[in-house]
Amino acid sequence: MTDATVVISRAEYCVIACAEAWRGDGEVLASPMGLIPSLGARLARLTFAPDLLLTDGEATLVGADGAAEGWLPYRRHLTMVTGGRRHVMMGASQIDRFGNQNISCIGDWAAPTRQLLGVRGAPVNTLNNPVSYWIPRHSPRVFVAEVDMVCGVGHDRAAAVGARYHRIPRVVSDLGVFDFATPDRTMRLASLHPGVTVEQVRAATGFAPAVADEVPYTRGPTAEELRLIREVLDPRGRRDGEVRG
Repeated sequence: MTDATVVISRAEYCVIACAEAWRGDGEVLASPMGLIPSLGARLARLTFAPDLLLTDGEATLVGADGAAEGWLPYRRHLTMVTGGRRHVMMGASQIDRFGNQNISCIGDWAAPTRQLLGVRGAPVNTLNNPVSYWIPRHSPRVFVAEVDMVCGVGHDRAAAVGARYHRIPRVVSDLGVFDFATPDRTMRLASLHPGVTVEQVRAATGFAPAVADEVPYTRGPTAEELRLIREVLDPRGRRDGEVRG
């Protein structure tokens, strides 16, 4: 348990929420994109997910401290990628109620008002692996009724093509945690970060997420998890520069 007098930052709740995405995955390749997801994956590896595989982004398997543990040849990597044995946590410039994600452009793709990263590997990731999302600035510009272009595939489109390995375990934002545990596989508010209200989430979301009568708070870190975050994984406190509050 964490001492009740210890102040836990919003960023630390977000690290815990991201770490929980990999709970129960077993020996899969974690591919976190961004600081908070990376801290979450490494924390999971050090605590409740010791079988989780981490890489340096190229061909080396690494421990939570970055030390080399093994070699992952490209051929083996592709086998894992196409067989559901990787869990990616990506970002999203837009995401809709079914979990369709856009990182390519804003506006009509033929004449966009804003060019972004491009589709990149999002379709392959979402059709062939579990994919969660991390969104550090929750707003109606990101959580939209319909994405301008589908890069990551949501539940409605995945069901239409029968994607065998498609799964979106969770969406983590700076306001709360969301899943798709609804009859029509649309987004549901699963937990609020402490200090956030349901009204804030609704006002910052461009569609109406499913909301239960009582929404729990995102769990806080244990004393050991907090020590690992602050003393081992991120002693310079970079996490607090990414998350408001």
